[in-house]
Amino acid sequence: MLSKSLGTGVLELGRYDPQSGTNIRQRAEIRSFTGFRPPKPADYKILQKWLAAEAIEEPEPDQDRALFECLKAWCLKNRVELPTEGQQERIINAAVAAFEESLFAKISSGLSEHSRTAIDRMLTPVTSEDGDNSTALFSLLKGDAGKPSLNSVFTELSKLAEIDALNLPADLFDGTPHKTVDLYRCRAATESIRDMRRHPEAVRYTLAAAFFSERRREVIDGLIELLIQIIHKLQVQAEKRVIRELVGGIREVSNKKATLYKVAEAAVAHPDGKIRDVLFPVVGEQVLADLVREYQASGPLYTERVEIYVRNSYKRHYRRMVPAILEALRFQSGNQYHQPVTGALRYLQANSPAQRNVPIDEVPIDGIVPRSLQPLLIEGGNQERHINRISYEICVLRALRNGLRCREVWVDGANRYRNPDDDVPQDFEERRQVYYQDLRLPETADSFVSDLRGKMAEALCSLNQTLSRNPKVSLRLHGKNLIKVSPLEPQPEPQFLQKLKAEVAGRWPLTSLLDIVKEADFQTGFTDMFRGLGDREILSREKLQPRLLLCLYALGTNTGLKRILAGGSDLTFDELRYVRERYIHKDALKAAIARVVNATLKVRHPEVWGEGTMGCASDSKQIHAWDQNLMSEWHIRYKGRGVMVYWHVEKNSLCIYSQLKRCSSSEVGAMIEGVMRHCTDMEIDRQYVDSHGQSEVAFAFCELLGFSLMPRLKGIARQKLYLPEAGAGRQYDNLTPILTRPINWDLIAQQYDQMVKYAAALQKGTAHAESILRRFTRNNRQHPTYQALAELGRAVKTIFLCQYLESEELRQEIHEALNVVENCNSTVEFIFFARNSELSSNQLVNQEISVLALHLLQVCLVYVNTLMIQQVLAEKNWLGRMREEDRRALTALIYAHVTPYGSFALDMTKRLFPEPEPVKLAA
Repeated sequence: MLSKSLGTGVLELGRYDPQSGTNIRQRAEIRSFTGFRPPKPADYKILQKWLAAEAIEEPEPDQDRALFECLKAWCLKNRVELPTEGQQERIINAAVAAFEESLFAKISSGLSEHSRTAIDRMLTPVTSEDGDNSTALFSLLKGDAGKPSLNSVFTELSKLAEIDALNLPADLFDGTPHKTVDLYRCRAATESIRDMRRHPEAVRYTLAAAFFSERRREVIDGLIELLIQIIHKLQVQAEKRVIRELVGGIREVSNKKATLYKVAEAAVAHPDGKIRDVLFPVVGEQVLADLVREYQASGPLYTERVEIYVRNSYKRHYRRMVPAILEALRFQSGNQYHQPVTGALRYLQANSPAQRNVPIDEVPIDGIVPRSLQPLLIEGGNQERHINRISYEICVLRALRNGLRCREVWVDGANRYRNPDDDVPQDFEERRQVYYQDLRLPETADSFVSDLRGKMAEALCSLNQTLSRNPKVSLRLHGKNLIKVSPLEPQPEPQFLQKLKAEVAGRWPLTSLLDIVKEADFQTGFTDMFRGLGDREILSREKLQPRLLLCLYALGTNTGLKRILAGGSDLTFDELRYVRERYIHKDALKAAIARVVNATLKVRHPEVWGEGTMGCASDSKQIHAWDQNLMSEWHIRYKGRGVMVYWHVEKNSLCIYSQLKRCSSSEVGAMIEGVMRHCTDMEIDRQYVDSHGQSEVAFAFCELLGFSLMPRLKGIARQKLYLPEAGAGRQYDNLTPILTRPINWDLIAQQYDQMVKYAAALQKGTAHAESILRRFTRNNRQHPTYQALAELGRAVKTIFLCQYLESEELRQEIHEALNVVENCNSTVEFIFFARNSELSSNQLVNQEISVLALHLLQVCLVYVNTLMIQQVLAEKNWLGRMREEDRRALTALIYAHVTPYGSFALDMTKRLFPEPEPVKLAA
């Protein structure tokens, strides 16, 4: 320990006898000089209590290392020598045990006797009439909601009723870090009823309370998702049915003005003639019939037919489930524009569903019934005007869906659909200066606006001066598509890289992907991040390591635990399943990925890969999945049901972050979430996306968060440039066709503090990025902060467009970065090859773990490929032949030399690199 602290070799200090008189005397002199003393047994107890009370705040994947740093800091402060490594481990373990024991006692004491009895009932198997034991309620509550159906709705409602019957205190976990509660929830979810009942009372009740408390939030969120999808499905099915009836076989009539002219000319020329004799020979009977059908498909008849089918479908089927959801949930709103929704819900709940008509004087109409539908739905004279109750319920549901989607209507007890005011930091007003400093933003809106306005004017001026000399960009004077940008010329693959790949494949032919993962673990030790969810670990790390590798490989390739044992392993399925349930969870996988990514960034040689990059590209990839869940959706582009995996990849093909999302969810939220939460050593200052990953609000938040958004815009021809101030258009005469109105800087200044508050929420992670951005969509365009964000985004987007049009190098940079993501997407099907690359689970947690395991295998492949390529390039005849275009196109994401198939025999004694020392590159 002393040799490590002093940075000297062991042999230099090892020649002294520790028990010699000289050594004892020298140690005494060092202690006298520094003021340190040896630790005493009393110090161990004090240190243990201090760690348990002060140092342990919330669980972390690498908690032992963090606590060791705290222990070292305490010893340094109190001038006490570090205990031995064994004693340190005992102190840390005792501190963690004391912390959990105190926390268990505190939480369990907050439960009433009724709650304890109800929890025990949940953990007791129910005996059926035939004498067989059925599954306990605790196990039934673990399942996620299925796709929208009558059975799914009532199943989730019964779960919510069972949890509410526990009467858990609302403030039971106040003051307890959410990570701790989530850890206990995951631990309870992986344990069987027998294991739960074997725990001491304090432990059992705490784990169960954490599980039920978190599951209640998830069940409420699931019910809201079911409600939103049911309302959407109700409308879409009716529209499809009407379209099939009215529009089926319709042919759009072209040049309607000429057709109308011919009809009018024939009618004027022969006013007394018959239609069949006068009009049909001129226009044609079929053309007139097509005109009638086309108008019916877009006119009042279409709307009326849709409303009829929606009403009939809701009355006959959906009305059995939707009112039950509305009765179980408590909807709230603090927005005056959405107050009619909550008022209408209270009226419907207070009056009998058998009510046939609703007087419009007793219910809110504006904000509920669209003006276009009021003539169709409101009946009666001026004195007794009313609306059909079922039609009014449908209008209320549509308005409720819009309010929920933009977060202006929220639900008590929900998580994703909670009060949006809880998403922002609650101490923003008290620590306002700190949040501004963390975001590196000026505290005054005038400074922020002045700086941005100057950048905007400078970018417009530069583009205006260089546009006439730019052969790749030109402007049209008329039409919708005013901007013309010449496409980039394709670049051939350098021949050197083909030879390099062939050399790697020749030296390591048909390398097993399992061996690559094993080698990455030997080099980085990522399996150390996987700790058991229980209070103690029975398996030694030597036994646990191969089981973890096999489980991770089975999950990451979608092979499954049973098939992974086909290589003749002496392990059993139950042993692997135990490791899968107790050790492999999301936080551990993310920590393991971060360790491999950081190791890859550290092992790279700048002579080969260049200096560290700060640019990152992101894009999504669909993976097919079972559809009996709320996550899988139909994708209009891929023509199939599944989920989306959103990747964040740096320029050398290293994926730093991945996340699972719905096909319809915002890519902007996923982009910001990845930049803020990637937890690696990489710092991102440029984010490349395609058209789906950008919006005006996205440009605004990226500016506030301190990184540049660089999209590849599909609709570049239709873009407009905003002016920094009124009347400035005359200064940019070359840009006149694409100039539009000036930016409203006063609106940005008025809402500057509110925008910074939401940016701080994104930076600190007080809520998921998608949840925050839901509040700033077109459904909520009347929100002043949304209007300011959109205005700020237009200013930032104008600056980017000027740079994009002026610089071909920037366009090339964005295109190359996004091509790297496409290459990363191609490895998904190679690694995730089993079961037709389909996620074969309807549980969200299992889907996320499979994707994270896939991500882990991918970064392991990049890490080992990096070592292989550097070992080849260590020879002079290879490194000297590299040119600049070779370095630019070099990637470590190659797999021609890798095979994921065959028998999965794991040999822990075989290494791919016999020399553990890093290879030095030849000059």
